[in-house]
Amino acid sequence: METTSPTATQTRSQQLMALEDQYGAHNYHPLPVVLNRGEGVHLWDVEGKHYYDFLSAYSAVNQGHCHPRIIGAMTEQAQKLTLTSRAFFNDQLGAAEKQLCELFNYDKALLMNSGAEAVETALKLARKWGYQEKGIAPNMARIIVAEHNFHGRTTGIISFSTDPDSTGGFGPYMPGYQVVPYDDLAALEEAVQDPHVCAFLVEPIQGEAGVMVPSEGYLAKAHAICKAHKVLFIADEIQTGLGRTGALLATCYEGVHADILVLGKALSGGMLPVSAVLARDEIMLTIQPGQHGSTFGGNPLACAVMRAALDVLLDEKLIENARAMGEVFRERMRRVQAKRPEVVELVRGKGLLNAVVIKPHADGRTAWDVCVTLMERGVLAKPTHGDIIRFAPPLVINEEQLHEACDIIEQTIMEF
Repeated sequence: METTSPTATQTRSQQLMALEDQYGAHNYHPLPVVLNRGEGVHLWDVEGKHYYDFLSAYSAVNQGHCHPRIIGAMTEQAQKLTLTSRAFFNDQLGAAEKQLCELFNYDKALLMNSGAEAVETALKLARKWGYQEKGIAPNMARIIVAEHNFHGRTTGIISFSTDPDSTGGFGPYMPGYQVVPYDDLAALEEAVQDPHVCAFLVEPIQGEAGVMVPSEGYLAKAHAICKAHKVLFIADEIQTGLGRTGALLATCYEGVHADILVLGKALSGGMLPVSAVLARDEIMLTIQPGQHGSTFGGNPLACAVMRAALDVLLDEKLIENARAMGEVFRERMRRVQAKRPEVVELVRGKGLLNAVVIKPHADGRTAWDVCVTLMERGVLAKPTHGDIIRFAPPLVINEEQLHEACDIIEQTIMEF
């Protein structure tokens, strides 16, 4: 069997990429860079080359790479207690739940690990609430979702995905979902007429779809429609929350307080998987002991890290910085668009969650080729859906660093 095993003539990066190719599943298509060190907005590869991180591990590293306060909390707790399971109480979970509930104004929090687990938790809560509180007949609950959504890749979640890459070859799919167009209030209004609908699950900004920002007022009106029909509004803020858009939550821009809030990614500052679901008692307490859980969910290490990550976000005013730096970034990119409209089709975003839409070149080059050139010049970003580049640096970035990275982006696009 032919393999791509490492050879003596390859660079260290090539050797490590060959190892992954030989022994790892081929479920990702990463840029050809092998990273081994990070600090703040900076990354270095195994050859020592420096890069600006403009992806932030899909917004999991909002607080910057290896933040010393979060590392300190992690190492201190790791030397005392890491895992007990939920068979016992531990001295970290209650304080972590209290911090979450007080910060986001909810009665109860349920901690899990990955974002997908948190979404699954929210779906189970919505169904249980639908049966117990709304009076929906058993096994008849329906959940409305938005077209082009991305909430994870479990077999349950892909059942309502409209992305063929996520769904193709993985059926059969779970029933009980209805897809409506994103940013379409009329479609939502029609869908909630069904008395079996228990919830509407939505991303305030669709990140994976290409940083799709809805019309102003969409979230507030969608929330009002749900309330009028006794339908839970579930906000998936896994990527948009925790300062990424220049507000604590993206829903804050429209004064929306979701019935169920889903958080993840930057909840740990990128140190380890931590996710959370928050809701009022009426919803959360529908689930009883033995009906849902996770061995690692709410473990002491995760709780200590999460508390430090939230403190850093607030104490260092990263939310305010994201809003200010986002304005600078979009202004720079719109100037580039004005100079090269035949290359840059659109610039959009909020805070430091932004997208630049690249028109495919006549010779077949795409946004991927732009990202490869950016990588070669020291800025790491990743395309999505072929023609969209998502730019989302850590929220600790300062204006000098932002302009330096924007200079590289501008030069690359001007030469494309």
